[in-house]
Amino acid sequence: MDLDYTTNEPKMEKDYSETVKELLPEVEELANNGELRQALEKLHGLEKKTRAAADLWSTTQLLERMAEVCGEAKEWVMLEQEVAAMAKKHGQLKQAITKMVQKAMSYVDKTPDEQSRIDLIEALRTVTEGKIHVEVERARLTRMRVAIYENNGQIKEACDTLQEIQVETYGSMERREKTDFILEQMRLCLAKRDYIRMAIISHKINPKYFEHEDTEDLKLRFYELMIQYDVHEENYLEVCRHYNQVYTTKSIKEDVNKWPAVLQNIIMYLVLSPFDNEQSDMLHRFKQDHNLEKLELCAQLVKSFTTMELMRWPVMEHIYGPEFRTTDVFSAQTEDGNKRWITLRDRVIEHNVRVIAKYYSRANITRLNELLDLDADDVEAFLSKAVVAGTIYARIDRPSGVVNFSKPRDGEEQLNGWASDVGKLLSLVEKTTHLISKEEIVNKIARAI
Repeated sequence: MDLDYTTNEPKMEKDYSETVKELLPEVEELANNGELRQALEKLHGLEKKTRAAADLWSTTQLLERMAEVCGEAKEWVMLEQEVAAMAKKHGQLKQAITKMVQKAMSYVDKTPDEQSRIDLIEALRTVTEGKIHVEVERARLTRMRVAIYENNGQIKEACDTLQEIQVETYGSMERREKTDFILEQMRLCLAKRDYIRMAIISHKINPKYFEHEDTEDLKLRFYELMIQYDVHEENYLEVCRHYNQVYTTKSIKEDVNKWPAVLQNIIMYLVLSPFDNEQSDMLHRFKQDHNLEKLELCAQLVKSFTTMELMRWPVMEHIYGPEFRTTDVFSAQTEDGNKRWITLRDRVIEHNVRVIAKYYSRANITRLNELLDLDADDVEAFLSKAVVAGTIYARIDRPSGVVNFSKPRDGEEQLNGWASDVGKLLSLVEKTTHLISKEEIVNKIARAI
């Protein structure tokens, strides 16, 4: 049988549309009188002919009417059986099956109880399994099933069921719906505490898609989920990046009730991040943000971390503790909040170590104890950590109790230094000679006059 390339179905051999139009009122009358069997038999008889003739419009009308007759009569078992039977018919037209499944789906919300709803959903999922032309319908039915699982507190079953659907491979699903589906998969993975799978699924979404105007709600949902994930993983710089994406969103930026909280979280997670070039760059960029001036404490904190001066932790705790300890980030009521407060203390000490390494070439351990408000063992631990991270150079002489912050230069560096010094000296001599010659010439001219 030849294909009709406009519909990708077999070419129609005979048109039964007029016959169908005459039959449908009779079927409706039988259905209204409660004679469902007779109505379905009439539909079956004509459906066989329209299917054999590849009459797509007529077949679609008949299949939809079969689903409608069963659904309106609230015969849910009969509806399941009819859909399953019609989908298995030899040579059944794909588009007709799709329309019938869509019609049956419209009755899911009309089922009288949860069990009937589950049975109908599962029956339709069975019909759509493995069929590309109804893959979108299968995905939507799966979400309905997952919603029931979640309402019953079965998070694991809901998550596992939703993972079966790989919507990123569906060509017939719109990108917005596809993204929404993936976000739901991410949310359930977080609810199940399956963080590894959540991270894998998150890579299926391209953040550039959120540059479109109508995707703002999806963008906020995506970054909210990513913030939860990276907070759990303690990737504070990533958390800061996610909050920055939220902060630059138009609806957040223009709402004076929303952006202060977001900006505050950016600053808090930024100072919690380990020091590196990117962290330092972001800190200096946010220092230039005019909105930061409206958050006094956050502005002071950024200034303290961007200024090469010592910060005494007891003083910092006294200034920032009363307000910061009431926030979700540093909450005194949660274990994570207390842990992050300790991390902030460590970041303050690490900053102080970098300041000391910049201004001191050598320092006594006792003096460092006073400057850092730590005992000798803790000082050594923080120095070692900074050296391993590559942020400072330091060598500890334990017998003498001295820390050397000056990096020794090898022979080549020493010679280059000497050559540079000699070059500067010769340049000064040449400049001095030139000034002397200029002065002599001026004096000669003055005498001649």
